[in-house]
Amino acid sequence: MNPDILLLDEPYSALDYQTRLKLSDDLYNIIKEEGKTAILITHDIAESISISSRVIVLSRRPATIKKIYDIKLNKPSIPTENRKDEKFNYYYDLIWRDIDENI
Repeated sequence: MNPDILLLDEPYSALDYQTRLKLSDDLYNIIKEEGKTAILITHDIAESISISSRVIVLSRRPATIKKIYDIKLNKPSIPTENRKDEKFNYYYDLIWRDIDENI
């Protein structure tokens, strides 16, 4: 009824883009207000950077941890605002390179 950790496996995958953004802000606020830890599984790099304090890139199967990024944006805020942070594209490019090597 009151878990310490939430596991979210692609929770927005069936939603349109605008709804994804709105719900990511809502979920972010709930997690912060409740003081919860959440593990979010996603294939969306932008989503992972905008909502997370840490992004873990996995290798191909069998999956191992390839790289861990501590996301340190200039002014952490709700996900829609985090996408505007000047460091956002920096992290996006780094993570994209790690994923691209696996393709």
